[in-house]
Amino acid sequence: MAKLIDGKSVAADVVNKVKAMTADLVAKNGPQPGIAVVIVGEDPASQVYVASKSRTAKECGFLSVQHALPAETSEAALLKLIDDLNRDAAIHGILVQLPLPGHIDSGKVIQAIAPEKDVDGFHFINVGKVGTGELETAFVPCTPAGSMLLIERARGKDLSGLNAVVLGRSNIVGKPMANLLLAANCTVTVAHSRTKDLPALARTADILVAAVGRPQMVKGDWIKPGATVIDVGINRIPAPEKGEGKTRLVGDVDFAEAEKLAGAITPVPGGVGPMTIAMLMANTLVSAYLAAGLKRPSF
Repeated sequence: MAKLIDGKSVAADVVNKVKAMTADLVAKNGPQPGIAVVIVGEDPASQVYVASKSRTAKECGFLSVQHALPAETSEAALLKLIDDLNRDAAIHGILVQLPLPGHIDSGKVIQAIAPEKDVDGFHFINVGKVGTGELETAFVPCTPAGSMLLIERARGKDLSGLNAVVLGRSNIVGKPMANLLLAANCTVTVAHSRTKDLPALARTADILVAAVGRPQMVKGDWIKPGATVIDVGINRIPAPEKGEGKTRLVGDVDFAEAEKLAGAITPVPGGVGPMTIAMLMANTLVSAYLAAGLKRPSF
């Protein structure tokens, strides 16, 4: 049976370190880290995410500012708000909750955030830095950054010579994940919907990262014995055993099958999910340290 990689525990470690470093920074008359979360419209899932991010930021001792804008907010008004936040020295991280209403160009909005405050890691400058291995000066997207920490907890920091397969080529998870694994000296293959014989390719992986958004697509016989399996997927499927109309959360990996062969595996929920918000806090703290001219902290 596989060792369970406990994302809740690792995320708690990261958040506790952020709390301690924030208190130390403020005690030494440094800046209080500040994060601004912008949400446009009333999307229920977005409301839940924003509330969770704001709550964790306050727990960390951050200045937490929330801008809740009506769905009919114009693109120009949103860009003006981002420009104001870029100029605000009290704000070190700017987070625009996606999706945005259809009349707003999400790409234009994301690229308007100052790269040094882009704690989501989506600005082209940060994307380029991650892609060229300049990790010391980049903000890495939170989900891949958190996944990488979980891999390091399972296998150590030096991954030299290991085969890694990333299932999914999204800009938010798949591509940056591949770049992080390359930087750690893995031999990396990125697979996607057009890849031939996906199961055979997956079976070559010492480290398998699943980020495709298809519930339980990765079967047990896709897993190389002893592999580290990181399941980024969060999918709701019907759960009639819980009652009519009930659902449950599952990943992109068939957990019950995969854990029989894997050496270590993340559960869903409780694996990668908690890491995403923890790394958002870590990125915001890093931004505050850099703004104060201090050495970048590591996690």
